[in-house]
Amino acid sequence: MPNWNNINAKHLLSRALFGFKQSDLNTALLYKSVDDFVDKELLKENPIPSPPGIWVSETPVPDNGTIDGQRYRGLNYWWFELMLKEKLSVREKMVLFLHNHFTSQRSVVSYPQHMYDQQVLFRKYAFGNLRQLTKEITINPAMLIYLNGRGSRSKNAVPNENYAREVMELFTLGVGNYTENDIKEAAKTFAGWQVIGLESKFDVNRVSTENKTILGKTGNFTYDQTIDLLFEQASCAPFICRKIYKEFVSNQIDEEFVKKMAKVLKDNDFNLKPLLSFLFKSDEFYNINVIGSKIKSPSELMIGSLKVLDFKNLAIKYDDVNNSDYAYIYDQSKILQQQLFEPPNVAGWPGQRDWISSTTFAYRSGFSDSIVNGKKINGAKIAFKLNAIDYARTFQNSENAVKFIDEITDIFYQLPLSIIKKKILLDTLLEGTVTENYSTYVPMAELRLQKLFKAMMRLPEYQLG
Repeated sequence: MPNWNNINAKHLLSRALFGFKQSDLNTALLYKSVDDFVDKELLKENPIPSPPGIWVSETPVPDNGTIDGQRYRGLNYWWFELMLKEKLSVREKMVLFLHNHFTSQRSVVSYPQHMYDQQVLFRKYAFGNLRQLTKEITINPAMLIYLNGRGSRSKNAVPNENYAREVMELFTLGVGNYTENDIKEAAKTFAGWQVIGLESKFDVNRVSTENKTILGKTGNFTYDQTIDLLFEQASCAPFICRKIYKEFVSNQIDEEFVKKMAKVLKDNDFNLKPLLSFLFKSDEFYNINVIGSKIKSPSELMIGSLKVLDFKNLAIKYDDVNNSDYAYIYDQSKILQQQLFEPPNVAGWPGQRDWISSTTFAYRSGFSDSIVNGKKINGAKIAFKLNAIDYARTFQNSENAVKFIDEITDIFYQLPLSIIKKKILLDTLLEGTVTENYSTYVPMAELRLQKLFKAMMRLPEYQLG
């Protein structure tokens, strides 16, 4: 069993949550072991959140552009707030993983009601049965629209093959584990569905009744039986586990450990909760080469920065979405290239090094600067800013410059910062004065602390989680 200590607890919180604050780490360390924390806190079943508005149950209206655009903004704000206030549950991280696995794009789906409905599915099955989720995603209105399943026919017609291809290539099996004929035959079983209002409807008269041969088996398969065939394939569990490994552990795949994960997933009938429990309790997850090796996604960076600086009272303002506190975060998500509900393509966000370029690194620093001083790069004010003195005083050693740097860098970074970089941060905080004269009660303390926090979040180490 891995040791339950400061380094391992920070690593687990960093990977399983969208960042964490000092009180989150303190709470986690109250548990006696990794097993205790994972079972009682991280994988706890929490209530499904209330929707972002009554519009989620309204029948979609064509050409409702401005109103639907505002609703999509509200949907983004709603999810940002769930990430920010997720407590110690891995559910929101799993919802984003599933959103990036079973990809749909708002620009194609159009109606926010359908994208919200898909979110409900992801929360329902975040710890649940992946096979059943795949069956329900197959006939989910957002997916039917996104991958052209809506209106597909196989009776006296050639069905659309988009979903059949992607469900094999990206959702279950991976390239090389199926044939073109498997796609053509499976597409026949996915036909017959329409999207009417909020729901998907099946029309048996649109579907062929002849036998299909899929992955070596022949029969008059239905769509859910085809999904069963996919999950029976030897390549399915390892393929899914590789994606989960890349999400939570590393882009450098340990195939031997993936085999262990796949066995756990299959032995538990493709239920995700036992797999996540196994992963987060494993020695491999806490390997020193894994800790601090992942580049934070824009969502992790932005929400994590708000968390570590202990922002609590951001307001959504659903009735005035353009002036919501979350409006700035929404705009920045597009600049940082992770606009929720709009991944770049059906393969989703690739992550890791794709998150950072010379341009986006500067924008990342601009974002962290802005929430500290309340100003955008162009000098315009944002709706909120850090009270640096009040925040600093939440730390035990706030009046001792050297100890304060040790204490605050411990919560900001996954691995210990070098002596040289700590000295640079100390000099930034002191700004020419001696350590004996440092205090949060002296003039200019607010500005000095702002400079410190901005310098801390500009370091490359802050981009790693």
